[in-house]
Amino acid sequence: MEGIEVRKLTELEDRHWWYRERRNLLRRAVAGLTPGVAVDVGAAGGGNTRVLQGLGWRVAAVEYGVEGAEVAAERGLPVLRGDATRLPVASGSLDLVVAFDVLEHIDDDKAAAAGVFDALRPGGTFLVAVPADPRLWSAHDDAVGHVRRYTRQTLVDLLASAGFTLESVRSWNVLLRPAVALRRRNSTGSDLDDMPGWLNAALYGVVVAERYLPVGSLPGVSLLVTARRGR
Repeated sequence: MEGIEVRKLTELEDRHWWYRERRNLLRRAVAGLTPGVAVDVGAAGGGNTRVLQGLGWRVAAVEYGVEGAEVAAERGLPVLRGDATRLPVASGSLDLVVAFDVLEHIDDDKAAAAGVFDALRPGGTFLVAVPADPRLWSAHDDAVGHVRRYTRQTLVDLLASAGFTLESVRSWNVLLRPAVALRRRNSTGSDLDDMPGWLNAALYGVVVAERYLPVGSLPGVSLLVTARRGR
């Protein structure tokens, strides 16, 4: 992701409906875990890093790019320079790795999955979010530096081949998928834009509704996975 997009994300993420609900998804995903040592890969503005800090995790933001590292440091977060293919930590030293909307930016995602597996302790957790469905590819993906969008099967195969045991695989942003598909059909750049407060609130209400509806097996805009390194 280019520097201008990182800065834009940082300005938006505290209030934007998509980032707000993604932070909630992270809280729910770690609710049953004992806080330990974690990294947030591709942390950018550090919204997810701060969620983990607030829950008692000893967490650092991992950023490959200079701009992302600077933004995280400006927000007072511990920062490590590196990427998922070779995390800047000792093998078997982490209890949790979060990579929300990261793997789609990495050319060699197999190396990234293997690198995360190596960094986790036996029993450690890998939380993954990626954009789903290659049919939704648009100028937005180009603008934010995506290499691919995943299907459920390609993501499962990627993580299983690295040695992970998959505990859950579900779709997210299912209810808004038709609207996203329509908008992306005519998009000319990134969707990382501010919007009127009423629209932001309405979209947030829609994605919040997915917490209570059995839609996780239906096609969505994103995929969420909880994977475990075996003991």
